[in-house]
Amino acid sequence: MARYRLLLEYDGTPFVGWQRQGNGLSIQAALEDAVLAFTGERVRAVAAGRTDAGVHALGQVVHLDLAQPRPATMIRRALNYHLKPAPIVVLAAEEAAPGFHARFSATRREYRYRILNRVAPPALLRNRVWFVARKLNAAAMRRAAVLLVGRHDFTSFRAASCQASSPIKTLDALTVARRGEEIVVSATARSFLHHQVRNIVGTLKLVGEGKWSAEQVAAALAARDRAAGGPTAPPHGLYLVRVGY
Repeated sequence: MARYRLLLEYDGTPFVGWQRQGNGLSIQAALEDAVLAFTGERVRAVAAGRTDAGVHALGQVVHLDLAQPRPATMIRRALNYHLKPAPIVVLAAEEAAPGFHARFSATRREYRYRILNRVAPPALLRNRVWFVARKLNAAAMRRAAVLLVGRHDFTSFRAASCQASSPIKTLDALTVARRGEEIVVSATARSFLHHQVRNIVGTLKLVGEGKWSAEQVAAALAARDRAAGGPTAPPHGLYLVRVGY
């Protein structure tokens, strides 16, 4: 049995998320079906992060085990062939180091959220960004974001369906930058709660609109109550950028 580590890029728009489900096509199912078509083996693909429906990835890491070892370059080429026309690409494949686990070996995950902040809606970036027509104050959003960095109880930014055993997480970095017509929010941590990044972005948008102050964000964090936090930003602006090991 040989374990392989894959690096994936995908457009999450047509999928129900990473995890195989009964209500539509998932990225996991598409990948496992491609492996079956190539090798005849039924495998279970394990991802570093279970992205939600509509969420994209630039650097998702996956591992899978094959009973019959094959060259990593052959695996990459064959999987990309069998994945067509799904918007999933295997960027790299390699034999994994002993004991490697895509999820549990990860020490760092970085997400990026893109907000298109202009009057006209997107055409080419549809389903790639959150379109917000009202002018946002990126500097105010940045000042509020600083208050969320560190080890906290993030209950106020946690989805009700979150299955994590504890709401306490350490947010290593949270930055806000305006890049032309886009505002980009980047978040880095060892692990995240379900919807944590999207709930934080939804809250920071309120700050950018002038509806909330930085002090209100701090108060929402301290409340440890999801009802005290801001709304959940839509999935299509979110990207899993990279995973560190």
